[in-house]
Amino acid sequence: MKTLIFGGKVVNEGKVLTASVVVDNDTITDIIEGTDTPRGSYDQIVDATGCFVLPGVIDDHVHFRDPGLTQKADMQTESRAAAFGGVTSYLDMPNTKPQTTTIDALEAKYADAAKKSHVNYGFFIGATNDNIEEVCSVNPQHVPGIKLFMGSSTGNMLVDKRDVLKQLFANSPLPIMAHCEDTDIINRNMQLAKQKYGDDPAVEHHPEIRSEEACWESTRLAVELASETGARLHVAHLTTERELQLFGSDPKITAEAVIAHLFFCDDDYKTLGTRIKCNPAIKTRADRDALRRALSDGRIATVGTDHAPHLLSDKEGGCANAASGMPMVQFSLVAMLELVDEGVLSIERLVELMAHNPARLFEIAKRGFLRKGYKADIVLVKPQSPWTVDKDCIQSKCGWSPMEGHTFQWQVRTTMCNGHIIYNNGAFDNESRGEELRFRTAE
Repeated sequence: MKTLIFGGKVVNEGKVLTASVVVDNDTITDIIEGTDTPRGSYDQIVDATGCFVLPGVIDDHVHFRDPGLTQKADMQTESRAAAFGGVTSYLDMPNTKPQTTTIDALEAKYADAAKKSHVNYGFFIGATNDNIEEVCSVNPQHVPGIKLFMGSSTGNMLVDKRDVLKQLFANSPLPIMAHCEDTDIINRNMQLAKQKYGDDPAVEHHPEIRSEEACWESTRLAVELASETGARLHVAHLTTERELQLFGSDPKITAEAVIAHLFFCDDDYKTLGTRIKCNPAIKTRADRDALRRALSDGRIATVGTDHAPHLLSDKEGGCANAASGMPMVQFSLVAMLELVDEGVLSIERLVELMAHNPARLFEIAKRGFLRKGYKADIVLVKPQSPWTVDKDCIQSKCGWSPMEGHTFQWQVRTTMCNGHIIYNNGAFDNESRGEELRFRTAE
């Protein structure tokens, strides 16, 4: 199958140019600059006139809930949502049931994804206080990294022993992706909040409980350990202006921002309530604006979603009772394109943060760029094409989104995964399956 994508503006490696992309089966074979339609025989021609042609988004942080929590989401439904949003690859987190903290559990997850996932997939293995030797023995071509909960967000994966942390940082052959919140500080804040506000404080108090101090102390410790040991550290979902000062000087110590913390601030609890309750908490407008500035100055390396679906019934209550997390993978690219329209960052930088840098950081083979010889993971997006999020368009299994009612100005028109058009202008190929990502290999 030979495909020609012509007439669009290709955004890749810091440039925007009018060009055609030639795809043969699953591989990009040529990128031809200019407005003329290349001659040749093609099985499929895609007119990208009026669209921007981007590398498919690599979301480095999702919770697709499979296995064990599939009443909320599963690999099939959430990878479908990803394709609708222009996400062609994802890296899934280990806090499932059972947790992905053994090589056997990891292999079972990959086998399941081969049957279910519509787009490309990779799975983190999770650290615990008892499994450091096993997680450090994984095949580095098979796993993107080790997920470390330095603050207990979900389940019992908290790693809080200093000697175990030091062992992991000193011996990990893979990037360590850390959730950084200090559990002792959070527990103390929760106790004080319950004394003041009752057993289930209103969600507006969530950023007081999961506070700036809790984030700072844990992130500072992670950076300190990485600096001492030379470990490759990627801190997940940064939320505060204060933490940003820890990043930008050491290329082996990087940070991620996620859509919720870039899009919302604490003012939004009044209207969206627990729909935007997540861990770490969404904080002040000043923190949000500082994160936005850091997108362009090198302190933020990647933008993910922390896509974490729950049933709406799970979101009832306040700080103590409502579940933390929200579905975001379908709307991440259009949300970031909205920030491009607002002048927060350039579209070239967006592609760096959402495709190039995740591929570089986790050394994903042959993806994340529009290059000859690379896999044809491509998304077409069209500006000035307003649409409003409603329940009917939501693909995630949980059936809701904090974006409901919001009007976006960009549309994802076409998503190509491994050279196959999986989504096109509302039509979806339900039979298509993605591929296992490979890491740290030129093959």
